[in-house]
Amino acid sequence: MRKKRHEEHEDHVDESWLIPYADMLTLLLALFIVLFAASTVDAKKYEAITQSFQEVLSGGTGILEGEPAMLDPEDGSFVGMTDEPEKEEPKEDEAEEKAIEQDQNKLQKLQARIDEYIADEDLDSYLKTKLTEEGLLITIKEAALFQSGKAVLTGDAKTLGKEISSLLVTDPPRRITVTGHTDDRPIKTSQYPSNWHLSSERALNFMTELLNNKKLDPKLFSFTGYGEYRPIDSNKTEEGRAKNRRVEVLILPYNVEN
Repeated sequence: MRKKRHEEHEDHVDESWLIPYADMLTLLLALFIVLFAASTVDAKKYEAITQSFQEVLSGGTGILEGEPAMLDPEDGSFVGMTDEPEKEEPKEDEAEEKAIEQDQNKLQKLQARIDEYIADEDLDSYLKTKLTEEGLLITIKEAALFQSGKAVLTGDAKTLGKEISSLLVTDPPRRITVTGHTDDRPIKTSQYPSNWHLSSERALNFMTELLNNKKLDPKLFSFTGYGEYRPIDSNKTEEGRAKNRRVEVLILPYNVEN
C-alpha cells in the first residue's frame, strides 16, 4: 500500500496587525511629546504642538513622517518645524515714551527761562521752580502776592503776574492749574470763613490776573484751594508756616488728557 505523501506547506504569518500597531506607537509618541512640552511652552508653541498632533491624527505629515521634528528641551520649540513668522509688536509704547521724553526736554527749557527771569529780578527768595512727573511747578510765596489774611493782589503782585503770564505762553498751549495754600492757623472772618475760602480766592485772583494776557486760553486753566491740608513744611515754626502760605502754578505735560 502506497504511503500518502505529506506535503510541507510554508506558513504565511499574518502581518496586518503591524499597521494599527505602528499607528498606536505614533499616537503614543505624539502624546508623550505633548505631555513633556506642556509645562515648558508658551501659548504659541502649544498651538504648534497641537497642530502637529492633529496632523498625526488626520494622517498628514506628522512627527514620524517626512522631516523629523525634535523638541528642544530648553524653550519647548520644535526643531525642524516651520512656524509662522512672528508678528511685530506694535511700537506704540516706544513712541509714547519718546514723546514724553521730548516733552520733558521742552519743560526743562521752559524752566530754564523762568529761572533766568527769577535770577534777573532777584526773586529767588519768593519764587521757586521744580520739574516733577506732574509737570513744571512754580511756587510763589504769600509775601510776593498778598497781605496776611487777604486775597487781594498787591500792586507788585500784579506786575509779577503779568511777567509770569508771558512765560506761560507756549506753542501749542499747555494746561495750567493754579492752587492756593495756607498754614494751619485758623481764620474765621465774614469774608473768609475758613482757610478753604482764603486759599481758593487767592488762587482764583491770581489766575484771573494771569488771564489778563489774551495770548493765554482760559479753557486750559483751572484753580482750586487746599487750605492748610497740603503743607510742604512744618507748621510748628514761623519759617515753616511761611513756606506753606503759597500759590502754586503747575504747567502740565502735553500727554495729560484734557
